[in-house]
Formats: sequence, C-alpha cells, structure tokens
Amino acid sequence: MSIVAQLIQTDLFERDGTWKTGEFVGRPFAIDYSRCLALTADAWKERARGIPQSCFLLAYYDNEIDRPDAAEAVLLRVLRPSALPTDQQVISSMVEYYKDNITTGSAKSSQLDTFTKYEFSFSGLECSVLGSFYRDPSGKIRFGADLENFFSAHHYSIYKPYAKHLAAIVNYRENGVTGGPGDVRIGRVRYSSSRRFQSRDKDEVPVYVYSPDFAGKRTALFGMTRTGKSNTLKRIIQACVEMSDRAPRKLDAGTPEAAAEILKPFTDSSDPKYPIGQIVFDINGEYANPNLQDSGTAIFDIYRDRTVRYSTVKKEGFREMKVNFYTEIANGFELIRSHPAIAADQTRFISNFRTVTLEKPADYESNKSASTRYDRKLAVYLCCLFRAGFEPPAGIKISFTTGDEVCKAINHQLNAARGVTLEEAANWWDMLWESYDTATFFADYKRKKGREWADEDLKALLVMLTRRRSPGGAVDCAGFRTLQPVRDQHTSTAQKPFDQDILELLRAGKIVIVDLSLGDPNLQAMFSERICRKLFQDAMQRFTETKPNNFIQFYFEEAHNLFPKKEDRDLSQIYNRIAKEGAKLNLGLVYATQEVSSVSANILKATQNWFISHLNNEDEIRELRKYYDFDDFADGLVRFSQDTDKGFIRMKTYSNPFVIPVQIDRFPPEKAS
Repeated sequence: MSIVAQLIQTDLFERDGTWKTGEFVGRPFAIDYSRCLALTADAWKERARGIPQSCFLLAYYDNEIDRPDAAEAVLLRVLRPSALPTDQQVISSMVEYYKDNITTGSAKSSQLDTFTKYEFSFSGLECSVLGSFYRDPSGKIRFGADLENFFSAHHYSIYKPYAKHLAAIVNYRENGVTGGPGDVRIGRVRYSSSRRFQSRDKDEVPVYVYSPDFAGKRTALFGMTRTGKSNTLKRIIQACVEMSDRAPRKLDAGTPEAAAEILKPFTDSSDPKYPIGQIVFDINGEYANPNLQDSGTAIFDIYRDRTVRYSTVKKEGFREMKVNFYTEIANGFELIRSHPAIAADQTRFISNFRTVTLEKPADYESNKSASTRYDRKLAVYLCCLFRAGFEPPAGIKISFTTGDEVCKAINHQLNAARGVTLEEAANWWDMLWESYDTATFFADYKRKKGREWADEDLKALLVMLTRRRSPGGAVDCAGFRTLQPVRDQHTSTAQKPFDQDILELLRAGKIVIVDLSLGDPNLQAMFSERICRKLFQDAMQRFTETKPNNFIQFYFEEAHNLFPKKEDRDLSQIYNRIAKEGAKLNLGLVYATQEVSSVSANILKATQNWFISHLNNEDEIRELRKYYDFDDFADGLVRFSQDTDKGFIRMKTYSNPFVIPVQIDRFPPEKAS
C-alpha cells in the first residue's frame, strides 16, 4: 500500500490500554488555550528517539477510554525547555554533587544513588497549542485551530507520533482526506539541523502540497542565497504543470461563458478546467539556461515541449523582447517616456515631449481636422526616430497632409499625401520650422482660425526633430539624440507585440520564461511591469465580460529588484494590484527574495503560502513573527549549516492550518515507490 493510501486510513485515536499512535514522552502539569507545560524524562526522550525543537506532539485526554465518541487529541509543538517547580532543589543538589566529586573527575566513579539519578532525569517542556483533532458526528477526523475546552492537566498523556500518524497530521486537509490527484509530494518532515536520530529512522514522513493552493494564490519564498528557494520554486512550477496536464479542455477565448464558470475555476476533482499558464521573470537566467549549480534542472531543460523563452538581447533559441517603434506606436512611445534616462530628464523640451499624446483620436475616421493633426504629429515623431538611428522597416513611407499654401509659404514643395520617405519628410519639417515665425501664412492662419497651425504637441515634436527650441533659431538642444539610449529596444522586423504574444502563449497553458539576466536593471523593471500590466488588463477585461480566465501564475525570482519597497503604499502599482485583486482574476503570484522586510506590506498581507528557509538577523525574524505561527520557529531560522541545511524549509500553505518543518525534495523529483 502506498504512503498516500495509508494516510487516508490512519486513525489518530487507536487505543488499547495506551494510545498506540506514538511513544509516550510525558505529562502536562499546566495547560491552557495557547500553551502547555509538560514534564518529561531522559528515559522517555531516549525511547522516543529525541524530542527536537518544533517537534509535533499529541496530548490525549486519558478518560476518553470510557467515551470514544468524545475522543480528542490536542496538537502541540515543542518550543523550548520549561522550568519545573523542583528545579532549584535539583540544581543545588547537582552543584553539591559536582563539588563532592571534584577529585575523581570521572563520571564512571559517580556515587549517585538510584533515587537521585531518577530525580535528576526529569525536565520540563514548553509547547504551543496548535489546535485539536476530534471526530465529528459522522466519525471523520477533523482539526480545529483552537481548543473548545480543556481539563485539568493531570488527565492528559503526551505522545510523540509514529511516522504514519505524523504523516496524517502534517498532510491533513480540510475534508480529512489526503492523497487525491491534486496532492504532490514536496519533501519530508525534518525537525532540526542535527539529524543523529532522524538519519536512523526507517520511515521518513512525506509531506504533500495541494496543488490548487498555488493556483490563483500568493506564495512567498524567503531565505538567504543558496538555501533552497529556487529549488522550491521549481517544485511549485512542477506541481502546476502536473495539475495543468489534468485540465479537461482548452480555453476558448472567443466564446463568452456564464459568470458561474469563472467563479468555479476547478472541476469537481479539484483539477483546473483549463491549462495553467506560467510566466517566470528570471533575473539571474537560471530557469532559462543550464548552469553548473543546478545542472540539468533548468525549467527549460525539463519542459522543453511547453516552454518559450524571451530575452532582452538577441540570443539563439530565444524570442526577442523588443518593439518595432514604427509599427507599435503606443508601446514604443511608452517605452521612450518610461526609459530612466528620459523619465528623469527635467529639461523643458524633454518635459514637453513626454506630455505629447500619440493615441489615435476616437473620431479619426469622421473628423478630418482631427485626423489631419494626428497624421502630422505621427509623421514628425517617426522622423525623430529615423534621425535618432532607429532602423526603419524596408520600404517604409509615411503620408500626411501638407497643403499647397503651406508648401508655398515655406518654399518647399512636397506631395506627402501619396507617401514620402522619412528623409524627405524630415527635410520638409525642417523647412517648416525654419519659416514658422516669419512666413505670413501662419500668422494669418492664427488670426482667422483663432488657433495656431501647429498645436503644442506638434511644436514639442518639431523641437525634438530640429533641435531648435524656437522656430528659425540656432541648434540649442539635444533633441532627437536623447532617444538614442532606447535604440537597443527597437527591432525593424515586422512582428506581433511581445506582450500580446506572451499573453496568447499563457492562455494556451504554456510556460514563458523572460530572461532578464543581461538587461539593464531599469529595463528589467520596465519590461516586467509592461508584461504584468498587459496580463492584468486582459484578465480584468475577460472578467468584466464574463469570459473564463484560465489560471496564470507569475513567478518572480529576486523579487526585491522589481517589487515596491516596504514603505511604498501606492496600491495602484501593478504588483500590488496583482496581489490584492489577482485572486478573482485567477492570477497567482509566487515571489522569492532574501528578506521579508524588502517586500511591500501590501503584498505580504495578501500572501497565503509561505516557505521560509534561513534568515540571518533578528530584524527579519521580527517581521516574520507577524504572520501565522512562525514565531514558534524564530530561534531555529537564524541557525543554519551550509553543509546540511539546504532546502530545510518552514512551510505554511493555504490548506494546512499550521506551519510544517520540511526538507524539500530536489528538483526534478526521483520516482517514488
């Protein structure tokens, strides 16, 4: 019988004179709703193969042998030693004994009598109360995250669970059943860095995660470098792949379905209705590329048939994450305006340029005046790109209305309505700006129409093109040269916008890896935000139009490079919106970073799944104490052995009611029996 099948059948209330669910380790001498103080002895601890810190224990109410219907097991977690009322006498006796035996210096010559040895062997344990297991009226075992009642401490006996009973505890689900198709093994129970007893245990205790816990949820992975965060993240990706493979049908993007279809994204078997799309923002390139540290475990190596890779630079096997600025007008102009070198420039001509509107007017087809003005602005903008060195598509020509009177006024004929080259258009606009203040036509136009021939947007663009702040003046600004830092993000090939391409791949259930390892940090943030905003807007639109959304999982490695900082409270930022609103849109968020304090509190408060490895200072522990029952692990999280503790995680998932200490399995997993 498999371990999963055994978990379903495990009974935490086996009784035959004593509880047969574990080794007896002591009795409580004080208990309340949150804490339990217990008496234990060296012999009991040795028989139970140790009682490590954070170990799970079960406290049974002994009188329940007469009332099996009232069976209850209080779940405890060992925190630290506790003082006993007799400790001072014992310490005094020990000190006196040490003084008396100072001449021998050998334990073999100990003169302790049997009774004294017996007294010295007792010690106290402080445990936290996590809740209680009990039988409901139907006979099923349930877990409550508190105590409904407690009796006098002397009525209880405390046991350290056997492997199969511990497996049932750590893999408990809301309905009391583990082992369904949504369960994926992620590791095994591990209590301590030292494993003198654990390494000799015959039966390891497997830990399973429930795959739907990650779909559409927020998941955090915190810990220092090389402590197992990336390996854990890959296991989460694997869980979503296995869940996606069980999806019964593809997402039909064109057919609206009932709102109930959106609100029930899983089938009755807890499998998703549609394949899950997953996108990894890979800051270090470890998911897209083979590397020495994780040989053979790159996501692309494992899932080649479903993975598409993007890069900010040209690389073999990757799609380029670039924009054709001549065809993707809105996207290209937004990249220019948000580029750090341009966004930070407060020069007046740049500020005016950033405020230009290049969106096509809603009445473009019906309003000739509006279409004429827009075509002129677009023409000057494209000429700016041309002069800044953005390679134009082969054979490109642009058209706009010049007007015979304008050509006559500036003494430069051009029939641009039929299409002209960018060079011809740029020269014509040069002549127009040279004559704009001196030609009588423009003054007469303003007097007759009540407005200038060139509006403020067109003027701002002409300054950029000609590098002259005033018509007919000398060259006195950088103009189009300020656009040159953005030139690397341009491609002259005709292609679908990369964010639209990524969206379609994710809707089809593919894995997309965005390799940001070779990009400028500012560009990393810019591309990441653009993609996230595109996916969020599409999901919101589908939601409001009652179309189904398949799950899309966002993965952010080294998230501190992209996410808003702790003190940033701007909820309009796209990462905050995904964290706060993504659940209803079937958008999941998985992020990994080294410090809890480096992530916005708005995101932390919305996080349901937590994986914590090693944190090396009290400031981070203080932040972590605010969430769930991680306070119980504060001492152990600071200690770390580079040799043995990689992948040693404290895990809290959405469907598990308490934190579990886990040794995460290596990725990819070996086939379990």
